[in-house]
Amino acid sequence: MALVKSISGIRGTIGGKTGQNLTPLDIVKFSAAYGTWLLTTIQNDRKEKCKVVIGRDGRISGKMVKDLVNATLISLGIDIIDLDYSTTPTVEMTVKFLNADGGIILTASHNPMEWNALKLLNNKGEFISGDEGKLILQLAEKEVFEFSSIEKVGKVFTNDKMLEAHIQSILDYKLVDVKAIKKANFKIVLDAVNSTGSIAVPALLKALGVEEVVVINEEVTGHFAHNPEPLPEHLRELSHSVVANKASLGIAVDPDVDRLCFVCEDGSMFGEEYTLVAVADYVLSKQKGNTVSNMSSTRALKDVTIKHGGEYFSSAVGEVNVVNKMKEVNAVIGGEGNGGIIVPELHYGRDALIGIALFLTHLANSNKSIKQLRNTYPDYFMSKNKITLAENVDVQSVFKKIKTKYKSNPINTDDGLKIEFDNDWVHLRTSNTEPIIRIYAESNFETTADNIAMRLIQDIHESMS
Repeated sequence: MALVKSISGIRGTIGGKTGQNLTPLDIVKFSAAYGTWLLTTIQNDRKEKCKVVIGRDGRISGKMVKDLVNATLISLGIDIIDLDYSTTPTVEMTVKFLNADGGIILTASHNPMEWNALKLLNNKGEFISGDEGKLILQLAEKEVFEFSSIEKVGKVFTNDKMLEAHIQSILDYKLVDVKAIKKANFKIVLDAVNSTGSIAVPALLKALGVEEVVVINEEVTGHFAHNPEPLPEHLRELSHSVVANKASLGIAVDPDVDRLCFVCEDGSMFGEEYTLVAVADYVLSKQKGNTVSNMSSTRALKDVTIKHGGEYFSSAVGEVNVVNKMKEVNAVIGGEGNGGIIVPELHYGRDALIGIALFLTHLANSNKSIKQLRNTYPDYFMSKNKITLAENVDVQSVFKKIKTKYKSNPINTDDGLKIEFDNDWVHLRTSNTEPIIRIYAESNFETTADNIAMRLIQDIHESMS
Protein backbone atom coordinates (compact mmCIF):
# COMPACT_ATOMS: atom_id res chain seq x y z
CA MET A 1 0.00 0.00 0.00
CA ALA A 2 2.66 2.56 0.96
CA LEU A 3 6.27 3.03 2.04
CA VAL A 4 7.30 6.55 3.04
CA LYS A 5 10.90 7.59 3.71
CA SER A 6 11.20 11.00 5.33
CA ILE A 7 12.54 13.03 8.26
CA SER A 8 9.85 11.27 10.29
CA GLY A 9 11.49 7.88 9.72
CA ILE A 10 10.75 4.81 7.62
CA ARG A 11 7.01 4.35 7.64
CA GLY A 12 4.77 1.95 5.78
CA THR A 13 1.92 -0.50 5.78
CA ILE A 14 2.52 -4.06 6.93
CA GLY A 15 2.39 -6.76 4.26
CA GLY A 16 2.46 -6.60 0.48
CA LYS A 17 5.40 -6.36 -1.89
CA THR A 18 8.96 -5.67 -0.82
CA GLY A 19 10.07 -2.12 -1.55
CA GLN A 20 6.50 -0.87 -1.69
CA ASN A 21 5.45 -1.62 1.89
CA LEU A 22 7.03 -2.22 5.30
CA THR A 23 7.77 -5.92 4.78
CA PRO A 24 10.15 -8.06 6.87
CA LEU A 25 12.87 -7.63 4.26
CA ASP A 26 12.45 -3.85 4.31
CA ILE A 27 12.54 -3.79 8.13
CA VAL A 28 15.79 -5.79 8.17
CA LYS A 29 17.36 -3.67 5.42
CA PHE A 30 16.61 -0.31 7.05
CA SER A 31 17.57 -1.59 10.52
CA ALA A 32 20.88 -2.84 9.15
CA ALA A 33 21.48 0.50 7.42
CA TYR A 34 20.80 2.41 10.63
CA GLY A 35 23.04 0.09 12.66
CA THR A 36 25.82 0.36 10.07
CA TRP A 37 25.57 4.16 10.11
CA LEU A 38 25.74 4.19 13.92
CA LEU A 39 28.82 1.99 13.98
CA THR A 40 30.62 4.26 11.52
CA THR A 41 29.99 7.27 13.76
CA ILE A 42 31.58 5.63 16.81
CA GLN A 43 35.31 5.88 17.32
CA ASN A 44 37.22 2.73 16.45
CA ASP A 45 39.12 2.69 19.74
CA ARG A 46 35.94 2.64 21.81
CA LYS A 47 35.90 -0.31 24.21
CA GLU A 48 32.19 -0.71 24.99
CA LYS A 49 29.74 -2.04 22.48
CA CYS A 50 27.35 0.24 20.66
CA LYS A 51 24.05 0.46 22.55
CA VAL A 52 20.63 1.18 21.01
CA VAL A 53 17.35 1.72 22.88
CA ILE A 54 14.27 0.08 21.35
CA GLY A 55 10.66 0.79 22.35
CA ARG A 56 7.29 0.24 20.71
CA ASP A 57 3.70 1.40 20.90
CA GLY A 58 0.75 -0.98 21.15
CA ARG A 59 0.35 -1.84 17.47
CA ILE A 60 -0.54 -5.38 16.44
CA SER A 61 2.63 -5.59 14.34
CA GLY A 62 4.83 -4.19 17.13
CA LYS A 63 6.32 -7.43 18.47
CA MET A 64 7.03 -8.80 14.99
CA VAL A 65 8.76 -5.58 13.93
CA LYS A 66 10.70 -5.38 17.21
CA ASP A 67 11.96 -8.95 16.91
CA LEU A 68 13.22 -8.26 13.38
CA VAL A 69 14.93 -5.01 14.42
CA ASN A 70 16.53 -6.55 17.51
CA ALA A 71 17.82 -9.58 15.59
CA THR A 72 19.27 -7.38 12.87
CA LEU A 73 21.06 -5.01 15.23
CA ILE A 74 22.57 -7.70 17.47
CA SER A 75 23.81 -9.45 14.32
CA LEU A 76 25.81 -6.26 13.66
CA GLY A 77 27.36 -6.53 17.13
CA ILE A 78 25.11 -3.92 18.73
CA ASP A 79 23.62 -4.34 22.22
CA ILE A 80 19.91 -3.62 22.64
CA ILE A 81 18.16 -1.98 25.59
CA ASP A 82 14.63 -3.28 25.04
CA LEU A 83 11.88 -1.21 26.70
CA ASP A 84 9.14 -3.16 24.87
CA TYR A 85 5.86 -1.21 25.42
CA SER A 86 6.90 2.41 25.77
CA THR A 87 6.33 5.94 24.47
CA THR A 88 8.29 7.99 21.98
CA PRO A 89 9.43 10.55 24.58
CA THR A 90 10.41 7.80 27.03
CA VAL A 91 12.67 6.18 24.43
CA GLU A 92 14.17 9.59 23.63
CA MET A 93 14.94 10.28 27.27
CA THR A 94 16.26 6.77 27.87
CA VAL A 95 18.93 7.34 25.22
CA LYS A 96 20.16 10.24 27.36
CA PHE A 97 19.61 8.53 30.72
CA LEU A 98 21.66 5.46 29.76
CA ASN A 99 24.19 7.20 27.52
CA ALA A 100 23.17 5.06 24.54
CA ASP A 101 24.38 5.63 21.00
CA GLY A 102 20.95 5.81 19.46
CA GLY A 103 17.38 4.61 19.60
CA ILE A 104 14.51 3.36 17.47
CA ILE A 105 10.86 3.91 18.28
CA LEU A 106 8.57 1.43 16.55
CA THR A 107 5.44 3.45 15.95
CA ALA A 108 3.51 5.02 13.12
CA SER A 109 2.25 7.66 15.54
CA HIS A 110 -1.24 8.80 14.46
CA ASN A 111 -1.52 6.45 11.47
CA PRO A 112 -4.11 3.61 11.48
CA MET A 113 -3.25 0.16 12.81
CA GLU A 114 -2.05 -1.32 9.49
CA TRP A 115 0.90 1.09 9.57
CA ASN A 116 4.15 0.89 11.50
CA ALA A 117 7.46 2.75 11.34
CA LEU A 118 11.06 2.99 12.48
CA LYS A 119 11.70 6.42 14.02
CA LEU A 120 15.46 6.83 14.24
CA LEU A 121 17.31 8.70 17.01
CA ASN A 122 20.86 9.94 17.45
CA ASN A 123 22.94 9.75 20.65
CA LYS A 124 21.16 12.83 22.05
CA GLY A 125 17.81 11.08 21.90
CA GLU A 126 16.73 13.38 19.07
CA PHE A 127 15.56 12.51 15.57
CA ILE A 128 18.39 12.16 13.09
CA SER A 129 18.91 15.01 10.64
CA GLY A 130 17.83 15.02 7.02
CA ASP A 131 21.42 14.56 5.86
CA GLU A 132 21.94 11.64 8.23
CA GLY A 133 18.70 10.12 6.99
CA LYS A 134 19.94 10.36 3.38
CA LEU A 135 23.13 8.52 4.32
CA ILE A 136 21.10 5.74 5.95
CA LEU A 137 18.85 5.44 2.90
CA GLN A 138 21.93 5.21 0.66
CA LEU A 139 23.34 2.42 2.83
CA ALA A 140 19.99 0.62 2.64
CA GLU A 141 19.88 0.99 -1.14
CA LYS A 142 23.43 -0.36 -1.60
CA GLU A 143 23.02 -2.99 1.15
CA VAL A 144 26.61 -2.41 2.27
CA PHE A 145 26.40 -4.28 5.57
CA GLU A 146 29.04 -6.26 7.45
CA PHE A 147 27.58 -8.53 10.09
CA SER A 148 29.48 -9.73 13.17
CA SER A 149 31.11 -13.05 13.81
CA ILE A 150 29.32 -15.22 16.36
CA GLU A 151 31.74 -14.17 19.11
CA LYS A 152 30.85 -10.50 18.71
CA VAL A 153 27.06 -10.74 18.33
CA GLY A 154 25.23 -8.24 20.53
CA LYS A 155 22.87 -8.98 23.40
CA VAL A 156 19.34 -7.87 24.28
CA PHE A 157 18.83 -6.38 27.75
CA THR A 158 15.25 -5.77 28.87
CA ASN A 159 14.51 -2.69 30.99
CA ASP A 160 11.12 -1.84 32.48
CA LYS A 161 12.25 1.04 34.73
CA MET A 162 12.57 3.89 32.24
CA LEU A 163 8.97 5.14 32.34
CA GLU A 164 9.46 5.59 36.08
CA ALA A 165 12.65 7.59 35.40
CA HIS A 166 10.86 9.68 32.77
CA ILE A 167 8.02 10.50 35.17
CA GLN A 168 10.45 11.36 37.96
CA SER A 169 12.22 13.85 35.68
CA ILE A 170 8.82 15.50 35.07
CA LEU A 171 8.06 15.65 38.80
CA ASP A 172 11.46 17.26 39.34
CA TYR A 173 10.97 19.87 36.63
CA LYS A 174 10.89 23.34 38.16
CA LEU A 175 7.64 24.47 36.51
CA VAL A 176 5.58 21.40 37.49
CA ASP A 177 3.60 22.09 40.69
CA VAL A 178 2.53 18.73 42.12
CA LYS A 179 1.01 20.31 45.25
CA ALA A 180 -1.24 22.59 43.19
CA ILE A 181 -2.38 19.72 40.97
CA LYS A 182 -3.15 17.50 43.95
CA LYS A 183 -5.02 20.30 45.71
CA ALA A 184 -7.17 20.93 42.61
CA ASN A 185 -8.67 17.44 43.01
CA PHE A 186 -9.13 16.89 39.28
CA LYS A 187 -11.25 14.08 37.92
CA ILE A 188 -9.88 13.09 34.52
CA VAL A 189 -11.06 10.84 31.69
CA LEU A 190 -8.29 9.48 29.46
CA ASP A 191 -8.72 8.08 25.95
CA ALA A 192 -5.66 5.83 25.55
CA VAL A 193 -6.70 4.58 22.07
CA ASN A 194 -5.71 0.98 22.94
CA SER A 195 -2.01 1.76 23.05
CA THR A 196 0.76 2.55 25.52
CA GLY A 197 -0.85 5.76 26.74
CA SER A 198 -2.94 3.49 28.98
CA ILE A 199 0.28 2.53 30.77
CA ALA A 200 2.14 5.85 30.81
CA VAL A 201 -0.54 8.49 31.39
CA PRO A 202 -2.29 6.90 34.44
CA ALA A 203 1.15 6.35 36.02
CA LEU A 204 1.97 10.03 35.51
CA LEU A 205 -1.40 11.22 36.83
CA LYS A 206 -1.03 9.07 39.93
CA ALA A 207 2.43 10.53 40.54
CA LEU A 208 0.94 14.03 40.15
CA GLY A 209 -1.63 13.30 42.84
CA VAL A 210 -4.67 12.86 40.59
CA GLU A 211 -6.74 10.20 42.33
CA GLU A 212 -9.79 9.97 40.07
CA VAL A 213 -8.88 8.72 36.59
CA VAL A 214 -11.28 6.99 34.20
CA VAL A 215 -9.60 5.28 31.23
CA ILE A 216 -11.49 4.42 28.04
CA ASN A 217 -10.03 2.28 25.24
CA GLU A 218 -7.65 1.03 27.90
CA GLU A 219 -6.55 -2.43 26.81
CA VAL A 220 -3.30 -2.41 24.81
CA THR A 221 -4.46 -4.44 21.83
CA GLY A 222 -3.43 -2.32 18.84
CA HIS A 223 -7.01 -2.59 17.62
CA PHE A 224 -7.59 1.15 17.87
CA ALA A 225 -11.16 1.93 18.92
CA HIS A 226 -11.19 4.86 16.48
CA ASN A 227 -8.85 6.62 14.09
CA PRO A 228 -5.87 7.28 16.41
CA GLU A 229 -5.23 10.86 15.28
CA PRO A 230 -6.57 13.01 18.18
CA LEU A 231 -8.95 15.16 16.12
CA PRO A 232 -12.44 16.27 17.26
CA GLU A 233 -14.27 13.88 14.92
CA HIS A 234 -12.43 10.94 16.54
CA LEU A 235 -13.02 11.96 20.16
CA ARG A 236 -16.80 11.80 20.47
CA GLU A 237 -16.60 8.87 22.93
CA LEU A 238 -14.18 10.83 25.11
CA SER A 239 -16.41 13.90 24.96
CA HIS A 240 -19.48 11.91 26.05
CA SER A 241 -17.50 10.15 28.79
CA VAL A 242 -16.26 13.45 30.27
CA VAL A 243 -19.84 14.70 30.59
CA ALA A 244 -21.21 11.36 31.83
CA ASN A 245 -18.54 11.10 34.54
CA LYS A 246 -18.85 14.78 35.50
CA ALA A 247 -15.10 15.00 35.00
CA SER A 248 -12.95 18.12 35.24
CA LEU A 249 -11.49 17.43 31.80
CA GLY A 250 -10.61 14.79 29.26
CA ILE A 251 -7.20 13.89 27.85
CA ALA A 252 -6.47 12.21 24.53
CA VAL A 253 -3.06 11.04 23.38
CA ASP A 254 -1.94 9.35 20.17
CA PRO A 255 -0.57 5.76 20.15
CA ASP A 256 3.04 6.73 20.95
CA VAL A 257 2.15 9.51 23.43
CA ASP A 258 3.92 12.42 21.81
CA ARG A 259 0.72 14.28 20.87
CA LEU A 260 -1.90 15.59 23.26
CA CYS A 261 -5.26 17.32 23.32
CA PHE A 262 -7.89 18.15 25.92
CA VAL A 263 -11.67 18.08 26.24
CA CYS A 264 -13.50 20.65 28.39
CA GLU A 265 -15.86 19.75 31.22
CA ASP A 266 -18.91 20.34 28.98
CA GLY A 267 -17.61 17.92 26.34
CA SER A 268 -16.41 20.62 23.97
CA MET A 269 -12.91 20.55 22.52
CA PHE A 270 -10.22 22.70 24.10
CA GLY A 271 -8.67 22.61 20.65
CA GLU A 272 -5.68 20.56 19.52
CA GLU A 273 -3.97 23.75 18.35
CA TYR A 274 -4.39 25.34 21.78
CA THR A 275 -2.53 22.63 23.71
CA LEU A 276 0.78 24.31 22.88
CA VAL A 277 -0.71 27.79 23.25
CA ALA A 278 -1.87 27.13 26.84
CA VAL A 279 1.35 25.41 27.91
CA ALA A 280 3.44 28.18 26.34
CA ASP A 281 1.33 30.82 28.11
CA TYR A 282 2.15 29.19 31.45
CA VAL A 283 5.86 28.63 30.71
CA LEU A 284 6.32 32.21 29.44
CA SER A 285 4.65 33.59 32.56
CA LYS A 286 7.46 31.98 34.59
CA GLN A 287 10.35 32.09 32.16
CA LYS A 288 10.73 34.82 29.51
CA GLY A 289 11.94 33.82 26.08
CA ASN A 290 11.15 32.90 22.51
CA THR A 291 8.79 30.30 21.04
CA VAL A 292 8.68 28.18 17.89
CA SER A 293 5.97 26.26 16.07
CA ASN A 294 5.66 25.01 12.52
CA MET A 295 4.08 26.91 9.63
CA SER A 296 0.84 24.91 9.89
CA SER A 297 0.22 25.90 13.51
CA THR A 298 -2.14 28.56 14.84
CA ARG A 299 -0.99 32.18 15.07
CA ALA A 300 -2.41 32.23 18.62
CA LEU A 301 1.05 31.13 19.82
CA LYS A 302 2.53 34.28 18.30
CA ASP A 303 -0.10 36.39 20.10
CA VAL A 304 0.66 34.76 23.47
CA THR A 305 4.42 35.08 22.93
CA ILE A 306 4.20 38.79 22.14
CA LYS A 307 1.97 39.29 25.19
CA HIS A 308 4.80 37.97 27.37
CA GLY A 309 7.47 40.05 25.63
CA GLY A 310 9.03 37.22 23.64
CA GLU A 311 9.58 36.68 19.94
CA TYR A 312 7.83 34.02 17.87
CA PHE A 313 9.49 32.05 15.07
CA SER A 314 8.07 29.53 12.59
CA SER A 315 9.72 26.49 11.05
CA ALA A 316 8.98 23.96 8.35
CA VAL A 317 6.71 21.11 9.46
CA GLY A 318 8.44 18.17 11.13
CA GLU A 319 9.83 17.74 14.62
CA VAL A 320 13.44 17.91 13.39
CA ASN A 321 12.77 21.29 11.78
CA VAL A 322 11.04 22.66 14.89
CA VAL A 323 13.89 21.48 17.12
CA ASN A 324 16.53 23.00 14.84
CA LYS A 325 14.74 26.36 14.87
CA MET A 326 14.30 26.19 18.66
CA LYS A 327 18.03 25.67 19.09
CA GLU A 328 18.78 28.47 16.64
CA VAL A 329 16.65 31.06 18.48
CA ASN A 330 17.13 29.62 21.99
CA ALA A 331 13.39 29.07 22.47
CA VAL A 332 12.13 28.19 25.95
CA ILE A 333 9.08 26.35 24.63
CA GLY A 334 7.98 25.10 21.24
CA GLY A 335 6.21 22.38 19.35
CA GLU A 336 3.55 21.80 16.77
CA GLY A 337 -0.12 22.67 16.50
CA ASN A 338 -0.96 18.97 16.35
CA GLY A 339 -0.61 18.85 20.14
CA GLY A 340 3.15 18.33 20.30
CA ILE A 341 4.91 20.02 23.24
CA ILE A 342 8.71 20.40 23.31
CA VAL A 343 10.32 21.56 26.56
CA PRO A 344 14.05 21.90 25.81
CA GLU A 345 15.14 21.88 29.46
CA LEU A 346 13.71 18.34 29.67
CA HIS A 347 14.60 17.11 26.17
CA TYR A 348 14.25 18.16 22.55
CA GLY A 349 11.29 15.99 21.63
CA ARG A 350 7.50 16.15 21.60
CA ASP A 351 6.29 14.83 24.93
CA ALA A 352 2.65 14.48 25.92
CA LEU A 353 3.61 13.59 29.50
CA ILE A 354 5.40 16.85 30.31
CA GLY A 355 2.62 18.60 28.38
CA ILE A 356 0.01 17.09 30.71
CA ALA A 357 1.97 18.05 33.83
CA LEU A 358 2.47 21.65 32.72
CA PHE A 359 -1.11 22.04 31.53
CA LEU A 360 -2.54 20.71 34.79
CA THR A 361 -0.22 23.02 36.74
CA HIS A 362 -1.45 25.96 34.67
CA LEU A 363 -5.09 24.94 35.10
CA ALA A 364 -4.72 24.37 38.85
CA ASN A 365 -3.05 27.73 39.43
CA SER A 366 -5.54 29.60 37.26
CA ASN A 367 -8.48 28.77 39.57
CA LYS A 368 -10.56 28.41 36.40
CA SER A 369 -12.39 25.53 34.80
CA ILE A 370 -10.77 24.28 31.62
CA LYS A 371 -13.56 25.91 29.58
CA GLN A 372 -12.92 29.25 31.29
CA LEU A 373 -9.20 28.90 30.62
CA ARG A 374 -9.84 28.24 26.92
CA ASN A 375 -11.93 31.41 26.73
CA THR A 376 -8.91 33.50 27.76
CA TYR A 377 -7.14 32.76 24.45
CA PRO A 378 -7.64 34.27 20.98
CA ASP A 379 -10.36 32.55 19.00
CA TYR A 380 -8.97 31.38 15.68
CA PHE A 381 -10.54 28.61 13.64
CA MET A 382 -8.53 26.12 11.63
CA SER A 383 -9.80 23.92 8.84
CA LYS A 384 -7.64 20.79 8.45
CA ASN A 385 -8.05 18.79 5.25
CA LYS A 386 -6.13 16.39 3.06
CA ILE A 387 -6.12 14.99 -0.46
CA THR A 388 -4.84 11.48 -1.17
CA LEU A 389 -2.22 11.46 -3.92
CA ALA A 390 -2.38 9.05 -6.81
CA GLU A 391 0.93 7.62 -8.00
CA ASN A 392 3.09 9.79 -10.27
CA VAL A 393 1.37 13.06 -9.40
CA ASP A 394 3.79 15.96 -9.99
CA VAL A 395 3.12 17.92 -6.81
CA GLN A 396 5.68 20.61 -7.64
CA SER A 397 3.90 21.30 -10.92
CA VAL A 398 0.59 21.57 -9.05
CA PHE A 399 2.07 23.99 -6.52
CA LYS A 400 3.67 26.05 -9.30
CA LYS A 401 0.28 26.56 -10.96
CA ILE A 402 -1.33 27.59 -7.66
CA LYS A 403 1.56 29.94 -6.89
CA THR A 404 1.02 31.63 -10.24
CA LYS A 405 -2.71 31.98 -9.61
CA TYR A 406 -2.14 33.70 -6.24
CA LYS A 407 1.00 35.64 -7.21
CA SER A 408 -0.50 38.90 -5.90
CA ASN A 409 -0.71 37.43 -2.36
CA PRO A 410 2.19 37.05 0.10
CA ILE A 411 3.56 33.52 -0.41
CA ASN A 412 6.09 31.49 1.62
CA THR A 413 7.68 28.50 -0.15
CA ASP A 414 9.93 27.26 2.68
CA ASP A 415 7.65 24.24 3.16
CA GLY A 416 5.16 23.70 0.37
CA LEU A 417 3.05 26.83 -0.15
CA LYS A 418 1.75 29.18 2.52
CA ILE A 419 -0.51 31.88 1.12
CA GLU A 420 -1.74 34.84 3.16
CA PHE A 421 -5.10 36.57 2.70
CA ASP A 422 -5.01 39.70 4.87
CA ASN A 423 -5.30 38.18 8.40
CA ASP A 424 -6.10 34.67 7.11
CA TRP A 425 -3.78 32.02 5.66
CA VAL A 426 -3.68 28.60 4.00
CA HIS A 427 -0.79 26.15 4.00
CA LEU A 428 -0.43 23.42 1.36
CA ARG A 429 2.25 20.76 1.77
CA THR A 430 2.93 17.11 1.16
CA SER A 431 2.91 14.99 4.30
CA ASN A 432 6.12 13.57 5.79
CA THR A 433 4.21 10.46 6.85
CA GLU A 434 1.53 9.68 4.25
CA PRO A 435 1.05 9.99 0.45
CA ILE A 436 -1.21 13.03 0.81
CA ILE A 437 -1.34 16.80 0.45
CA ARG A 438 -2.40 18.56 3.65
CA ILE A 439 -4.46 21.74 3.36
CA TYR A 440 -4.66 23.82 6.54
CA ALA A 441 -6.45 27.18 6.62
CA GLU A 442 -6.95 29.57 9.55
CA SER A 443 -9.25 32.55 10.09
CA ASN A 444 -11.12 34.41 12.81
CA PHE A 445 -14.27 32.82 11.38
CA GLU A 446 -14.90 29.09 11.00
CA THR A 447 -16.82 29.41 7.73
CA THR A 448 -14.06 31.56 6.25
CA ALA A 449 -11.38 29.01 7.14
CA ASP A 450 -13.49 26.22 5.60
CA ASN A 451 -14.17 28.27 2.47
CA ILE A 452 -10.49 29.07 1.95
CA ALA A 453 -9.57 25.40 2.35
CA MET A 454 -12.30 24.27 -0.07
CA ARG A 455 -11.22 26.86 -2.61
CA LEU A 456 -7.64 25.59 -2.52
CA ILE A 457 -8.74 21.95 -2.68
CA GLN A 458 -10.63 22.83 -5.87
CA ASP A 459 -7.52 24.60 -7.20
CA ILE A 460 -5.41 21.49 -6.49
CA HIS A 461 -7.84 19.19 -8.32
CA GLU A 462 -7.97 21.57 -11.30
CA SER A 463 -4.17 21.75 -11.36
CA MET A 464 -3.92 17.95 -11.37
CA SER A 465 -6.26 17.54 -14.35
